[in-house]
Amino acid sequence: MEYPNTSINQNAKIGLNVKIDPFVTIHENVEIGDGTWIGSSVTIMPGARIGKNCRIFPGSVISAIPQDLKFAGEETTAEIGDNTTIREFVTINRGTKALGKTTIGSDCLLMAYVHVAHDCEVGNNCILANGVTLAGHIVIEDYVILEGLVAVQQFIRIGAHAFVAGGSLVRKNVPPYVKAAHEPISYVGINSVGLRRRGFSEEKITEIQDIYRTIFVKGYRNSFAIEKVKEEMSSTPIREEIISFIVNSPKGIMKGFSEDDNKSE
Repeated sequence: MEYPNTSINQNAKIGLNVKIDPFVTIHENVEIGDGTWIGSSVTIMPGARIGKNCRIFPGSVISAIPQDLKFAGEETTAEIGDNTTIREFVTINRGTKALGKTTIGSDCLLMAYVHVAHDCEVGNNCILANGVTLAGHIVIEDYVILEGLVAVQQFIRIGAHAFVAGGSLVRKNVPPYVKAAHEPISYVGINSVGLRRRGFSEEKITEIQDIYRTIFVKGYRNSFAIEKVKEEMSSTPIREEIISFIVNSPKGIMKGFSEDDNKSE
């Protein structure tokens, strides 16, 4: 297939029914899956691995080298799953030797001007709204929504189904199923609307509320709160997921609810 007004390296692997608009540059060591659309003036650099049926809008730069002074030119990748949409002027850097790759899952939406730095891992079905910035080595689990202008510090983890309000600065881990806001980043409830949309039963939503009421609302220290949850609530996959996330957050999780936070709104 001919792609007029483009620069495509002869060693790039391009799947079937890929549409490439004018003024696109595709470097060597690039793979693009079937049915993907690459908008005009997109630059795809070495190490890009783009899935099937993706849409990459004009001005985006995929798989540029990391903005990390320790990067020594090692061969790494930036990997994007199937059915993911990358809007205008998104930048996704490839990995370093620390992890070897930066990954974006399937069925994600990265809105305009999102930046994903080296060695990040973004799960499936995530939405990163306009201007979200991820520093290096961040893990975003499945079904996370980050509203506009959220900035996430390096080495942070955000749990599955979490929702982070626009303009938040995320300096501590955000556990699964919660809503987070304020400065510093704090618990403001569970993501009940998102959970209902994804088919969670009222019983499971109530369980999540009860767990986080103990962890975040009653004013306990995290270690004591975890022991209370273990003592008072039956072991379920959701309980174990939440406990495991918190226990395996050595740099700490976001702060809990307080009356002062509530009055400030």
